Amino acid sequence: MLLDAASLYFRAYYGVPESMTAPDGTPVNAVRGFTDMVARLVNDRRPTRLVACLDLDWRPAFRVEALPSYKAHRVPGEPETAPAGVPELIPDTLAPQVPVILEVLAAAGIATAGAEGYEADDVIGTLAAGERTDPVLAVSGDRDLMQIVRDEPVPVRLLYVGRGLAKAEHLGPAEVATKYGVPAGRAGSAYAEMAMLRGDPSDGLPGVPGVGAKTAATLVGRFDSWAELRAAVDDRTDGRLSAPVRSKLAAAEPYLAVVEPVVRVAQDAPVQLDREDVLPHTPADPDRLVELAQRWGIASSVERLVKALGKL
Repeated sequence: MLLDAASLYFRAYYGVPESMTAPDGTPVNAVRGFTDMVARLVNDRRPTRLVACLDLDWRPAFRVEALPSYKAHRVPGEPETAPAGVPELIPDTLAPQVPVILEVLAAAGIATAGAEGYEADDVIGTLAAGERTDPVLAVSGDRDLMQIVRDEPVPVRLLYVGRGLAKAEHLGPAEVATKYGVPAGRAGSAYAEMAMLRGDPSDGLPGVPGVGAKTAATLVGRFDSWAELRAAVDDRTDGRLSAPVRSKLAAAEPYLAVVEPVVRVAQDAPVQLDREDVLPHTPADPDRLVELAQRWGIASSVERLVKALGKL
């Protein structure tokens, strides 16, 4: 199980009231909500290995250099074009909770992983791509991770929690193909290509003007690769593109030439784990976990996590 940690603690922060506080009055809503989500996932899914994947760079330089608009609207001050390396705008009452979450994970013995210069999506993509032994389940509210689903050499699935854990969708190639109309044989890769054409305002991706999700899915379904689609734009004898669509794609050539590394999740990020990813049956540091539970007033959440680990 690969957790998109930031995706989950942001959802916990907005889903649990700030009235949930530590004895000193500090909000711990994200800590409690995140810990409860991990406990529920462990209890329900019974993974043998688990990694909480971290954003060590939420807006990597290689993506910003390719497409300056990438997530620029999320930078404090919302500049027209923002450089890489600017800290993400995180709510004042969430930022202090992130180190507490990491302390809870460490005391519980749950592995974390990150890669300098890369996002959590890339950490998940790299770990999933390199797995040859166990089935993989990624957990995230980020649609971009639909591109990692596959059947071979081991099944990789996404538990998409965009509407919350209670309404989570378990997605593999067949489900992604059905949901978005992309070819099932290469659903993950095709989803990424559809996203390139369609664009995504939440990530600052303009897409191709005049090409919506349905048209994008149809186009992707006519080709076996992104390179093949790109080549067809310049080949007027290729009947898979109509003249109007070819014109739209040709006009967007500067964008199409740079967007692929922005959208594709990396599979070769320099991932570093802080410990073995085998999920422990008992906390690695039970005394520290008790101390954290008492200090931050999260005893019930910690108890649920310890109980879930004990059932493995």
